[in-house]
Amino acid sequence: MAVQTVASTTHSVDLGPAAALSCRECGHRVPLGPVFACEECFGPLEIAYDFSGYDAEELRRRIEAGPASIWRYAPLLPVPADVAGKPNLNPGWTKLVKADNLARELGVTGGLYIKDDSGNPTHSFKDRVVAQALEAARAFGFTTLSCSSTGNLAGAVGAAAARAGFRSCVFIPHDLEQGKVVMAAIYGGELVGIEGNYDDVNRFCSELIGDPAGEGWGFVNVNLRPYYAEGSKTLAYEICEQLGWKLPDQIVVPIASGSQLTKIDKGLRELIELGLVEDRPYKIFGAQAEGCSPVSTAFKAGHDVVRPQKPNTIAKSLAIGNPADGPYVLDIARRTGGAVEDVTDEQVVDAIKLLARTEGVFAETAGGVTVGVTRKLIENGVLDPAKTTVVLNTGDGLKTLDAVAGTGLTATIRPTLDSFREAGLA
Repeated sequence: MAVQTVASTTHSVDLGPAAALSCRECGHRVPLGPVFACEECFGPLEIAYDFSGYDAEELRRRIEAGPASIWRYAPLLPVPADVAGKPNLNPGWTKLVKADNLARELGVTGGLYIKDDSGNPTHSFKDRVVAQALEAARAFGFTTLSCSSTGNLAGAVGAAAARAGFRSCVFIPHDLEQGKVVMAAIYGGELVGIEGNYDDVNRFCSELIGDPAGEGWGFVNVNLRPYYAEGSKTLAYEICEQLGWKLPDQIVVPIASGSQLTKIDKGLRELIELGLVEDRPYKIFGAQAEGCSPVSTAFKAGHDVVRPQKPNTIAKSLAIGNPADGPYVLDIARRTGGAVEDVTDEQVVDAIKLLARTEGVFAETAGGVTVGVTRKLIENGVLDPAKTTVVLNTGDGLKTLDAVAGTGLTATIRPTLDSFREAGLA
């Protein structure tokens, strides 16, 4: 078990309603701290809360009166009550786009929405999870923020650290898209390329945590992972609030590690338990690229174990061949009546262009995966077009320009009307 001890963990910390860490496998509880694996069974730890005393109507009013960021949900997150006043990037409360044009293209009649998280400060949903991890890092006395990343997380950590006055040092595969490399480097922290894929990077970071060289380092997606992962719940909270405090019938979520999908499910269940939304069935669908589809492969084969794959896809932000939460994704897809599907790189590019052409939303490759999978699920009769459907776009297409590099000028003309007409543009 990887544990890091820093001075402030010797006394209680203020992380709001967070009461303890609980093992997802055996239920064993430990005090809040920078630890991510159960000492009893080595299962993953997650936050256990004390939500006692909450009144649904009062809580709803409190949320609606809160800031236009994820901190409107502070009463449901592992953060102090005054979190909105601390130096952070205040991510969240991104647009839920009613995608009527795309709905007509896909034959959806029940209402189609794009949850567009490209509007976050560093233009991906990773700002949500990093904001959570940053508050844990403050509470536990860390001085350096770090991560293993496929790109978006590196930029989010660099920006959050700069804003909060932390040192940052992040690790990425050496061959990421140049746009993501520049965005991660611009914030002035240290950016280190590792020869290998994301799984190699993640293994290295796990080793660094246990070494004296990593003392005082908060790895947002390793030793701070239980806190970090809770940021994804805010997607579920926002979607339901933006739908008028209603659950969507269907939601399509990209799968990298699988954590986002599992926490969206956790967020939906919390809203039901708290009485903030009506309890009714919903389905969660997972989306992968064919070139890195270990969870989709396991789902289609009826397996409970996810067999690792070597990634080979343009959707590099999803290129995690050994997803930590893969088995839990399978459980959720099956429990809710959803599915896990994958699409080819060519279908990813087509879906990026389709979303841009119909709704004016330029998605990164992960968004192309979710839109492409949505189309495929509808065509295969798996996703019900008569139901309310929400599709996640988790990042900005400007980060993955290489995927659509063939897109360009319609024509080149002389600055005359005759040339304009000759080009067939009149």
